[in-house]
Amino acid sequence: MKNIFKFTPPNPTNVFKIKRPKLQREDLFDKSANITKSLEDNLKRMQYFLHYPDNSDVKIRTFDTRIDNENYPSALIFYDGLVDSDLINNYILRQLMKNTENTSGSDLKECILDNVLAQNQVETEEVFDKTIDKTLIGNCVLFIDTLDVAFICDTKKLPVRSISKSENEMSTRGPCESFVESLRQNTGLVRKYVKDENLIFEDIPIGRNAQTACSIAYISNIANDSIVGEVKRRISSIDVDYILDVGQLEQLIEDKTYMTSPLILSTERPDKVAEHLFEGRVAILLAGSPNALIVPAVLVDFMHTAEDAYTRFPYSILLRFFRFPAALISVLLPGIYIAIVTFHQEMLPTDLLFSIAATREKVPFPLLVELLIMEMAFEIIREASLRTPTPMGPTLGIVGTLILGQAIVSANVVSPILVIIVALTGISSFAVANFSLNLTFRILRFVYIFLGAIAGFFGISIGLLVHACVLSTATSFGVPYLSPYMPLSSSFFSTDLSNVPIWKQEERPTFLKPKKERRQPRIARKWVINRRQS
Repeated sequence: MKNIFKFTPPNPTNVFKIKRPKLQREDLFDKSANITKSLEDNLKRMQYFLHYPDNSDVKIRTFDTRIDNENYPSALIFYDGLVDSDLINNYILRQLMKNTENTSGSDLKECILDNVLAQNQVETEEVFDKTIDKTLIGNCVLFIDTLDVAFICDTKKLPVRSISKSENEMSTRGPCESFVESLRQNTGLVRKYVKDENLIFEDIPIGRNAQTACSIAYISNIANDSIVGEVKRRISSIDVDYILDVGQLEQLIEDKTYMTSPLILSTERPDKVAEHLFEGRVAILLAGSPNALIVPAVLVDFMHTAEDAYTRFPYSILLRFFRFPAALISVLLPGIYIAIVTFHQEMLPTDLLFSIAATREKVPFPLLVELLIMEMAFEIIREASLRTPTPMGPTLGIVGTLILGQAIVSANVVSPILVIIVALTGISSFAVANFSLNLTFRILRFVYIFLGAIAGFFGISIGLLVHACVLSTATSFGVPYLSPYMPLSSSFFSTDLSNVPIWKQEERPTFLKPKKERRQPRIARKWVINRRQS
């Protein structure tokens, strides 16, 4: 085949003198246009779309592809910093530049795919918009004159950090790995724990201007099809310019945006994702985010920690015995204190009542103002310690709390008993494992403070009733938020309320309606039967 088309590639040494083509209004390029057989036209369009040479990291390498001693003008386009240069040099450019004999007699396109490109992932595209999208995620694009397709070669080498220890969900037992910002590394971490051929990752890109890869994970023979379909429907219907983190995605797919309680579980631990996948839930991973979303999520899921599954059940019962009361203390203790001191003094012993009155004798502020001062000071110190560099953060929190607490009591701004109440409330809030639920409790704490100051126990009771009604009507992807308590299901007596030994955890959560209801037979420890028979 003789090359009729005459193309003179630009001189690589004079690349900075190449000007981006200026297009007339009647010749505006459309991204949805098809790739043509003219390499010159394709290059002009790609230069225009990628803002070349204004974009300094866009690289265009022109050369001749040799097939059967015939030269075909070609161009390779990629973003420097997103690709593996050694892979391009050794397995793409070198293979294309050396002469290849087309012994099979196939056409040029098939010959390039079958005999030339020594790459494990090569695909073709016929339109410019998909070609550009593939270039933006780290692939290189190959154009060859006389061919109206672009070859997309997987050469991604994105800058990522190494897999490290989980920092926000620490545990004394179990795996310590956490997700990173690379989507494929995260899917590999999940497959490391879920060695099941039925585990499926479905990719759904999100965003118009900058498409972000999103992957939905579920086990096909366990997860309910209606839940999987609902997750796909919500994600595929999102129409935004860009999305950077699963925190933004969470707000776009949750059932009730204005509800304080979180409706979607977020985690950075791949082992936790694996555990929920085996229960029949769906995980959502996003490129560029070191966290994963798990749906559906119910209220009790936010109170569990990774240690609950790895420690013996007497220990996990003890931990939960303190964790649930600590959550109630962090929400209700300041409101109950202000309600008792203001409206229900008869509930206190006389000596304690006189002691509280004596400590507040020189305080110039009402009890509500006094309590708000301490709560706001504690929240400011906690926020400041989080935003301070790591070596100074814990020191700032401890020293600031001690100095401020001592000074504020000595100045008779607040009473000593109130410092104890606020300190106990703050310490109890740290027992709540989930960060989103912790923020919810911090918001509700102020609500119950005002209710207790306005109407005492009656106001707190009204607040609890309204809060219970709101939670009872909430759903997470069609699953009642208060499951398995409302409606009551069998899992209430297994792992959610008090936990049982792992050999008695025979059923998956029934409120998820999984395809396989049982996770193990009734007798999992068969060695016990064998020992009895012997």
